[in-house]
Amino acid sequence: MIRGFFRLVGLLLLAGGFIFLVYDGARSIADQTLRITRLGEFWNDINQTSQQAFRVAVEGISPWLWNGGVKVVLDQPTWAVLGIVGIVLMLLFRPRRRIIGYGRD
Repeated sequence: MIRGFFRLVGLLLLAGGFIFLVYDGARSIADQTLRITRLGEFWNDINQTSQQAFRVAVEGISPWLWNGGVKVVLDQPTWAVLGIVGIVLMLLFRPRRRIIGYGRD
């Protein structure tokens, strides 16, 4: 049951990544320049105070973790981050392969 839930979350993240890919593509065609929505910008548009609270919490644990890890992820395109996380979740929680020739008693 938990496996199915995480596969559903992965599928929704993958669909969200595809939506952002189409959105960025349409904006790029309309503006005739390359337009990419960064994950940090998207999170900032949704809820700015939660991003600042998360930054304070991560910097409280370790300042290099914010600059070396989290900031790098937040600077990536939203479609790429959502798509990769969705694919990883779907692959990690895929159904087990059936063993041929063995009984499961």
